[in-house]
Amino acid sequence: MEYKERYQEWLSNPYFDADTKAELESIKEDENEIKERFYTDLEFGTAGLRGIIGAGTNRMNIYTVRKATQGLANYIQKKGNMQKGVAIAFDSRRMSPEFAEEAALCLAANGIKAYVFESLRPTPELSFAVRKLSCIAGINITASHNPPEYNGYKVYWEDGAQITPPHDKGIMDEVKAVEDYTTMKTMSLEKAKAAGLYESIGAEVDDAYIAELKKQVQHQDAIDAVAKDLKIVYSPLHGTGNIPARRILKELGFENVYVVKEQELPDGEFPTVSYPNPEAAEAFELGLKLAKEVDADIVLATDPDADRLGVRVKDKDGVYHTLTGNMSGCLLADYEIGQKKEREGSLPEDGKLIKTIVTSNMADAIAKYYGVDLIECLTGFKYIGQQILGFETGGKGEYLFGFEESYGCLIGTHARDKDAIVATMALCEAAAYYKTKGMNLWDAMVALYDRYGYYKDDIQSITLKGIEGLAKIQEILETLRKNPPTEIAGYKVLRARDYKADTIKDMETGAVTGTGLPSSNVLYYDLTDDAWLCVRPSGTEPKVKFYYGVKGTSLEDADTKSAAMGKEVLAMIDEMITA
Repeated sequence: MEYKERYQEWLSNPYFDADTKAELESIKEDENEIKERFYTDLEFGTAGLRGIIGAGTNRMNIYTVRKATQGLANYIQKKGNMQKGVAIAFDSRRMSPEFAEEAALCLAANGIKAYVFESLRPTPELSFAVRKLSCIAGINITASHNPPEYNGYKVYWEDGAQITPPHDKGIMDEVKAVEDYTTMKTMSLEKAKAAGLYESIGAEVDDAYIAELKKQVQHQDAIDAVAKDLKIVYSPLHGTGNIPARRILKELGFENVYVVKEQELPDGEFPTVSYPNPEAAEAFELGLKLAKEVDADIVLATDPDADRLGVRVKDKDGVYHTLTGNMSGCLLADYEIGQKKEREGSLPEDGKLIKTIVTSNMADAIAKYYGVDLIECLTGFKYIGQQILGFETGGKGEYLFGFEESYGCLIGTHARDKDAIVATMALCEAAAYYKTKGMNLWDAMVALYDRYGYYKDDIQSITLKGIEGLAKIQEILETLRKNPPTEIAGYKVLRARDYKADTIKDMETGAVTGTGLPSSNVLYYDLTDDAWLCVRPSGTEPKVKFYYGVKGTSLEDADTKSAAMGKEVLAMIDEMITA
């Protein structure tokens, strides 16, 4: 069916509600808008759905949510685990409660019980709830850190991680097979509750989740000693982190937690930022203003679904430094593994530190220092979750820490997604511990550089929206795939990895080996002097991303080398876009 036919079908079919039809009537003179909304179905990818809210097959709305849920229900039915139910959470975005209820009622109409959080909750708690309630799957309504016009739909499997093979493909195929919107099932909330197929959840899961976080504390003694002197500024960026982050800090004994009032309450419009991403400098403007007023030691911000944590730390001169996801991840990796070794006298023989392929090579140095195995997996925290499941089912391997460059880590195995609430707790604990040693967190970070080397990692990306943009992104990948560079920013390319083709080519000998990882449209170049470059399209935004890392002889040298690499990468992007 062509996009114009789809458009007319939505306008004329009594299945679609009046508000949807009114919205579509308002664009009847805008041919391009009609095309963008109906030229394709909003793709159900390996992470679920993510798109702009609005009417149409290529938008997030109750019908595309219902379609995704019907596909998921069909898959669950085929697996024969209907009785286990599905946990559902949602964030503060536009339509999040409505989409959560729509998903729950579709499941209920298919005979699958939905456990729905009574109000907004963070992503890691949804991951925890799936396992706590022994569900077959989980659904989280969130678009993470995307701009306010977006929403999303993430699917989790029974291990608490986002879906990975074979379930991702199985569910995707079932969603694609749902072609007729009028065949999708739903029922009223009253009937679902009466049938025992809809249950609200809340405090009991909250308490169990917080209890698990407390188990990860290594130095309550340090918190007890200096918590009264440590000042913390925190912002939930209008999202889900406010209540759980403040609760865990309070219960551990941190007395001086200052919340950014302008960003405290949930608000899907995210009025204080252009988009609620703790990676962006603007997300910290209000927090830093407050930090300077109260002389805070740390400034923390979580994204709307509280799986990512942004960090600023104060040095001895009162200057606030940004910790990137790589920096905070390495700081916590060293703290968690190092303190475990100090407390217990040794580390497990099969202890594992896990990172993604676009994460800092400092992680490799940390693993080597502590004598633990480093596991590298594809981008996406679900692959770290998959590794944890492998340890549990295979009986080999003990998870010590896992993180990725995009401001996400997991301490403990209570969840199988990145957890900014436990990261908030752990960073504050680490700050307390180092304070007892006469150090601040910036001192601790500098000590890491002195020990492991001056690693600097960064990213350049370009947004290419619409049909043409998507085609251009694929063209860029194919150009590099066919003609891999031999030199980048003065660094020689040692190996070219193509995760789609499952090849690692030695550029000097021409020898080719496999990557050992699942197929993914990603290119990676190992460079001389421990430098690297990785190119991948975003799975959640219309972007192509260029990740890179260098190693310097000092912080200043690393900054210089990173700037040169960034300049070269931007030139490369410009050349390919204009080609």
